[in-house]
Amino acid sequence: MKLKKRIVLAYSGGLDTSIILKWLQENYNAEVICYTADIGQKIDRKKIISNAKKFGVKNIIINDLKDIFVKDYVYPMIRGHAIYEGVYLLGTSIARPLIAKDQIKVAKKYKAYAVSHGATGKGNDQVRFELGYHYFGPKIKIIAPWRIWKLKSRTDLISYAQKYDIQIPKDKKGEPPFSVDDNLFHTSTEGKVLENPKNSAPEFIFQRTTSLEKAPNKPTLVTINFKNGDPIGVNGKKLRPSMLLEKLNKLAGKNGIGRVDLVENRFLGIKSRGVYETPGGTLLIHAHRAIESVTLDKETMHKKDNIMSKYAELIYNGYWYSNERLKLQKIIDLKKNKVNGSVKLKLYKGNITIQSRVTNSKAYSMKKVSFEENKSFNKSNVEKFINFHKKKLRN
Repeated sequence: MKLKKRIVLAYSGGLDTSIILKWLQENYNAEVICYTADIGQKIDRKKIISNAKKFGVKNIIINDLKDIFVKDYVYPMIRGHAIYEGVYLLGTSIARPLIAKDQIKVAKKYKAYAVSHGATGKGNDQVRFELGYHYFGPKIKIIAPWRIWKLKSRTDLISYAQKYDIQIPKDKKGEPPFSVDDNLFHTSTEGKVLENPKNSAPEFIFQRTTSLEKAPNKPTLVTINFKNGDPIGVNGKKLRPSMLLEKLNKLAGKNGIGRVDLVENRFLGIKSRGVYETPGGTLLIHAHRAIESVTLDKETMHKKDNIMSKYAELIYNGYWYSNERLKLQKIIDLKKNKVNGSVKLKLYKGNITIQSRVTNSKAYSMKKVSFEENKSFNKSNVEKFINFHKKKLRN
């Protein structure tokens, strides 16, 4: 008996990917394998398994990638201070390369001829997934339903779901839900009233941050400990990457930190409005900059700042595995072994205030900066320095 061909579908158990699962079964003479990457999103394993089994799926894979996600993807990005268009901390962008890599790994294990995803035809994620698929499995076929099927709208999707008795989720108001993506680093919310930039984001859509009005009236103090450029602990207690980020998410979220409402320029050329929550990541960016300020030299810090915009754009566009991103990462990480110490932050109603920076680094000299007279800084050289730059001014 000839075995059926296999397709590995990136499957969440939600409406879109459940519809795609049924559509693949209808349109391809192939066994569909459901694959889920656990990267810290709200995940109901029982629901994923039961929804897939409802359609006769035999192979359902759920891989725990939380620590890999934070250690090998989020932390390098934090070291680069990556912020897209001055606001976005790239929470969705950084997750797709890892999912794509692991999905291809599963496809190779099961000798699948194709992989599939649920990214829409207008979004960035289709690019991010498919660049990752191509990098790790260039000979594996890619099936992108949103670009080829006849279901052209949300209404078509719901009609299709009703036809095959696929559960249609509802939001807190009993209406069709917003488009939500989440992982351990962030939550994004798009669609519906948010599509019109003149509309304010309704409070009920926020999932991991408290409003400023309801945030505590007393500040929270937190110390983040760093070693070789990466966070290793909170308040002196060592934590593995996923637990560390989860703890910071809770501390920052309850203090109303990490909300961003932006209109971004998508890679495909469309402007899109989204509301993002990145509480722990916001703390890490602030703390990492603070510890670098007392451990790295001026030239290194400025070089990192000069490449940050391009580095962030590469991540946003799905170029995580590109040679260009890897080259920039080498520049970013050149002196990360010098970035050691701790930063204490005060969190209060959406604000982050640096309270202290502690390090054994000699990069910061109290003697040189002191207002008291000392011999560690030769002021007689300052005039020569200024005269040199006077000449450069007219060159």
